[in-house]
Amino acid sequence: MPIQVLPPQLANQIAAGEVVERPASVVKELVENSLDAGATRIDIDIERGGAKLIRIRDNGCGIKKDELALALARHATSKIASLDDLEAIISLGFRGEALASISSVSRLTLTSRTADQQEAWQAYAEGRDMDVTVKPAAHPVGTTLEVLDLFYNTPARRKFMRTEKTEFGHIDEIIRRIALARFDVTLNLSHNGKVMRQYRAVAEGGQKERRLGAICGTPFLEKALAIEWQHGDLALRGWVADPNASSAAFAEIQYCYVNGRMMRDRLINHAIRQACEDKLGADQQPAFVLYLEIDPHQVDVNVHPAKHEVRFHQSRLVHDFIYQGVAAVLQQQAEPELPLAKEEPAPRPLPENRVAAGRNHFAEPAVAREPAAPRLSPAGNAPRPTGANYPNAQPGYHKQQGALYRKLLDTPSVEHKEHITVSPPSLDGHSQSFGRVLTIIAPDMALLEREGKLLLLALSVAERWLKQAQLTPRVNAACAQPLLIPVRLKITPEETGVLRRVQTQLAEMGIEIVLDAQHVTIRAVPLPLRQQNLQNLIPELIGYLAQQTTFDAADTAQWIARHLASEHSPWSMAQAITVLAEVERLCPQLVKAPPGGLLQPVDLQTAMTALKHD
Repeated sequence: MPIQVLPPQLANQIAAGEVVERPASVVKELVENSLDAGATRIDIDIERGGAKLIRIRDNGCGIKKDELALALARHATSKIASLDDLEAIISLGFRGEALASISSVSRLTLTSRTADQQEAWQAYAEGRDMDVTVKPAAHPVGTTLEVLDLFYNTPARRKFMRTEKTEFGHIDEIIRRIALARFDVTLNLSHNGKVMRQYRAVAEGGQKERRLGAICGTPFLEKALAIEWQHGDLALRGWVADPNASSAAFAEIQYCYVNGRMMRDRLINHAIRQACEDKLGADQQPAFVLYLEIDPHQVDVNVHPAKHEVRFHQSRLVHDFIYQGVAAVLQQQAEPELPLAKEEPAPRPLPENRVAAGRNHFAEPAVAREPAAPRLSPAGNAPRPTGANYPNAQPGYHKQQGALYRKLLDTPSVEHKEHITVSPPSLDGHSQSFGRVLTIIAPDMALLEREGKLLLLALSVAERWLKQAQLTPRVNAACAQPLLIPVRLKITPEETGVLRRVQTQLAEMGIEIVLDAQHVTIRAVPLPLRQQNLQNLIPELIGYLAQQTTFDAADTAQWIARHLASEHSPWSMAQAITVLAEVERLCPQLVKAPPGGLLQPVDLQTAMTALKHD
């Protein structure tokens, strides 16, 4: 078969295969055209699920008579004129394919009138070459599009249409999504002559919750938490359901919009899911209605035939921004204000997000410490929370595991009951190194070899000492690393006073903050805090500092290190070697005289004796 140019109707039908999947696709394209035309009222009439009739009437600006024929032509649009327009598109439509594609698989009639015309005009395309006929008609200012007998000339496509009820259900869902995107527009939906939906326009600054409740249901409205989050050109607003109150009925409520365009984007859904992860069950889904505003130059909407997906130029930035926004509102909902009384320790908040910062519990060996060894403990000897306090928390260091660990570290029992003190092994002969890492013993132990002897080292304790050293200011202030997205937290006036008192000292530790009347913004943190859940850590730190009469950098660094989550779960050989090398470099005193709980010799002689046979 020779190469030839396809006839216009066939070319349009091929394009329709991507644009027009079902009647709901037609409704979406035509209603979006009405919104682009500035309509404030749109009436949608459907018959037989859209198979027989789809009529869209609006009060927009209308189309001039001279442009009606072009409106039904392929690649003809008023939305863009250059590549720059495409790269910064703000209208819902821009390709100029929808009307031509729809008219090629149906009997389409376009009637329109502009405000400066005395009469309306009607256009329709017919024939193999899709010739457009224009004639006078009666019509108010605005546009009406009628689509009759969808897929009448493509039987294969019509065969795949579902039942009338199913197809109308898809149309209803499209209108619901559009109604949530444009509160300022009245939308009326009728099916077979019966009014099914009426969404009245909400005035600027009016109560949007009424429409939200009508679409998503009263239970969602009662459990919805409002979000207002902004950073530079990024803005996030909307509602997210309290995960602790989520139910199976909320599973389908996942509406997301980017610059007013409805989206089904995996990146956005992942960020929201990650923010809610600790509070949702394995079979639960987050429920949300969120609106993301972003510089049009930073997003590409021309990546999907039906414009259901977008591509962000800085996807990681957008992901983290959405995560921070959702996590912040959930955090404020979950936590009461921090008590600042000196007699009470700062409470530990609800479980932090495990993706942003996993948790780490340090087991205490059943041996007494050397009096001179530094003892790491929470401020005010506050008790550590247990799993019973937080039913949603993942299990930490269980009693059974702790018992096995203590059994390994316990010294042989003696007959008398006097207090036993076990000194850590001295490494004077090799003061620059702990030894060679042989293997990792789950969950956080490293088996070392030095001069033919075996030693067991607690990697989590070594990591804690390393972070404490990295946080303690020496000659110069700790190196502050700017956050990609500053973390903004709401605080009380008392907490503001606490932070003003220690702001300079925190900056020397690498924690840079900016205060205003009701919020603190964390702009930079030192390396050990980069991967931590600052939404949880900073409120705890404020509570600790409120109990201190004076600021001590070493004590504060010790407290922070104690409360940081481990960044290694599970540990690998490479991670263990890296951490030990850093400890040997920054904390040589620990190598020479290891504190209790860090290093323990392994007694192989007893095991070898037990295995000997006569």
